[in-house]
Amino acid sequence: MERSELLEAMLDSLPDGVVIQGPEGVPVCWNRAAEAISGYAAIDLLGRPVPESLDSFLGEEAAAEAALGHGHKTHMRLRHKQGHEVPLLGTYLILRDGLGGRIGSAVLFHPARSLDALPHGDTGDDSSVAASQQELEDRLTQKFEDFINGGEPLGVLWIAVDQAHDLRKTHGAAACETMLAKIQHVIAQGLRPAEEMGRWGADEYLVIAHERSGDLLSGHARKLAGLARTTDFRWWGDRVQLTVSVGACQARLGETDTLAALLKQAQKSLQISMQAGGNTITPPAGGKICLPS
Repeated sequence: MERSELLEAMLDSLPDGVVIQGPEGVPVCWNRAAEAISGYAAIDLLGRPVPESLDSFLGEEAAAEAALGHGHKTHMRLRHKQGHEVPLLGTYLILRDGLGGRIGSAVLFHPARSLDALPHGDTGDDSSVAASQQELEDRLTQKFEDFINGGEPLGVLWIAVDQAHDLRKTHGAAACETMLAKIQHVIAQGLRPAEEMGRWGADEYLVIAHERSGDLLSGHARKLAGLARTTDFRWWGDRVQLTVSVGACQARLGETDTLAALLKQAQKSLQISMQAGGNTITPPAGGKICLPS
């Protein structure tokens, strides 16, 4: 069997929809799950310009989303061939050659239960991370309900460790997990007594904070990022300089009326920090705070 046939068979066996586009934005792969979710057959789309009905899903807007949130799950809308909208949860990826040149893009997606589903970091199929997510989600739900009912202020800090991905590739999973455990311990030392922190993704953490304003939340984020930056982590004698990217969001009545909206804003802020090259905080008021190296 030809390698291309094996690849096609593998993609068709996946439960998630997979769409791959070439450098001109023309679909070159549309697997069976994508057919089932969208109603469009591959034969109608491959090698042809994207239909107008799919433009917001695969067109220029989607390309901009990919550039901002590469590799992160996000909410999407797809217009089914029969005309109704399908809420999706998926990931945009930029595909590059060995020299870093862009050669296309890919979208991996599956139906979302609703657009109010909470955005999470990718667990990497780690059951302990998934358990942490569920525990934090339960606490967040309770804290947000308290806030809506006049309780204490609520903010979230979505934190990604900038070096985790590369460390996992160069030194292995054990080194990365050791580093993540250490940086979590260090950051936890800087939390207020009522704050909570846990894994929100394979390389990400979420802090539930109760600062009274966005400015105070940003200042708190700077302090925690400084603790991460001064963490002394060594692996087999090699010292690894650690930094974090942070997306901060403060709950405000009339602006973040659902917990999903609060987390989506924090996720978007995190993506801006990561797009800036890491070691950056994006505060609730917008803009970026680049931290000293």
